[in-house]
Amino acid sequence: MALEITDATFEEVVLKSDKPVVVDFWAEWCGPCKMLGPVIEEISSEFDGKAVVGKVDVDANQDFASQYGIRNIPTVLVFHNGEVVARQVGVAPKQTYVDAINNLL
Repeated sequence: MALEITDATFEEVVLKSDKPVVVDFWAEWCGPCKMLGPVIEEISSEFDGKAVVGKVDVDANQDFASQYGIRNIPTVLVFHNGEVVARQVGVAPKQTYVDAINNLL
């Protein structure tokens, strides 16, 4: 299951991770976010132990969403060694996210 990442845990979970990290910036009211949710959960299960997969509710956690220029949701950022290495705005096919992770493994 995807981790619930907050402003308080973002640095530890995302920026200090020694594994690739996929972060889905979303909100409860966002229709496309609800479409993407099950895909993120699948990816979380498939890459368990190999990558960190989490979600940031932008309504409750605005600090890092603002810091990374999240203007539209869903936006998925892929981090490696604390740096953004991929960005996908809007819903994309599952393979897009899988490929982004596999490129880092």
